[in-house]
Amino acid sequence: MRSLRFRITIILVVIGIIPSIVVEYGIVSSYRDRAVSIRTVNVMNQCDILCNQMISENYLENPSSATLNSELDLLSNIYSGRILIVDSNFRIIKDTFNLDVGKTMISEEIIACYKNSSAGQYPSSKYIEMTVPITVKDGVGTVQGVMMASISMDEINASVSILEQKGTFLMAIISALVLAVGYILAGMLVKPFNKITRAIENISAGYMDEDISVPDYVETQLITNAFNEMMVKVRTLDESRQEFVSNVSHELKTPLTSMKVLADSLVGQENMPVELYQEFMQDITEEIDRENEIITDLLALVKMDKKASNLNIEMVNINDMLELILKRLKPIAAERNIRLLVDSFRPVNAQIDEMKLTLAFTNLVENGIKYNVEDGWVRISLNADHKYFYVVVADSGMGIPAEAIDHVFDRFYRVDKSHSKEIGGTGLGLAITRSAIMMHHGAIKVYSKEGEGAQFSVRIPLNHVE
Repeated sequence: MRSLRFRITIILVVIGIIPSIVVEYGIVSSYRDRAVSIRTVNVMNQCDILCNQMISENYLENPSSATLNSELDLLSNIYSGRILIVDSNFRIIKDTFNLDVGKTMISEEIIACYKNSSAGQYPSSKYIEMTVPITVKDGVGTVQGVMMASISMDEINASVSILEQKGTFLMAIISALVLAVGYILAGMLVKPFNKITRAIENISAGYMDEDISVPDYVETQLITNAFNEMMVKVRTLDESRQEFVSNVSHELKTPLTSMKVLADSLVGQENMPVELYQEFMQDITEEIDRENEIITDLLALVKMDKKASNLNIEMVNINDMLELILKRLKPIAAERNIRLLVDSFRPVNAQIDEMKLTLAFTNLVENGIKYNVEDGWVRISLNADHKYFYVVVADSGMGIPAEAIDHVFDRFYRVDKSHSKEIGGTGLGLAITRSAIMMHHGAIKVYSKEGEGAQFSVRIPLNHVE
């Protein structure tokens, strides 16, 4: 796996070298085009002058002019090229190489020059070829012949080659400098991230109480802020875990201690009256039931903490499910003369795990009964839209203090600890409820004021999403 410093170095090298290559190519190409253009113009001007002299000296009829021939040979030698003079019969009357004099030459370039009465040029990689019309100044511009010049590109190509070699050498120097500077600069850029790495390593070694701060860049500051926020959650989770273990130990130990005291009392007293003996045994039975209830809720909570793949999803009529829950809880509510009310705004069918959500809603309604006032009420409302169904459980009970709102879903948390034994329960009901709802990708919120009752709002998708 490549390091960040290596990656940054490569990026800087690429960013530094590619523009240099483009610039080098542009300079060489521009030089070549400019050199070809200048040479073409110079040769074309000299050809025009010679063409005018040929007309004035009637060279096409009598190509023996020593002056013109020497000038044509000189032009050919200067530019390391070859010049041909073709008359109106397409016969070569002058060849500076003295190879094709007297031969007939018909080509597209010559025909185009006769037809258009204009010069033409045809650059290639090794030669600049051009045709210049030999025109009579008669007002019509009659073409009587064509001068074909083929100029060598060797000199230009040699200059371009030298320029390319120097450019390559310069590119090698630039590449080395960019690589060195890039490596140093990459080290400077990566240094703050190394600080973050060392800080995280220190935290991994056990220094979890320390926050990290690397404000060198905005990015490192954002990373450290996000990491510190995560560590706050980790610390909170760790504290919650320790508190949970402590609470579990306490809750499990309390019934055992009571049973131990009662059992010791039975063992230590001889000839105990049967009534007292039965009372002690009844107390022991109640403590065993309490212990069993705590263990059962703990097991339910452990199951809720597992992945949602353990859900037994099926299509369930939510209206019927809530009616069945209330039917089961009516005897408990009747003991305190508490009314159970249902508002179903429409039939609702949803894909859920009926057993888990039945347990969740049962806990909510049962809490509404337990923490209610005499002759109070608990109202369950059911509604739905195209995506979710909504269940609201409201009661006329004692309400929840503002400082306790954020903790009601914590395990073993009790709002009224002084009356917890009279009210009953294990303090795990709302934690189980929230876990069941979260497994269904739902949400639960609580709204309450002390002395004004409480309202739990639940939202769950109609269609289960894996």
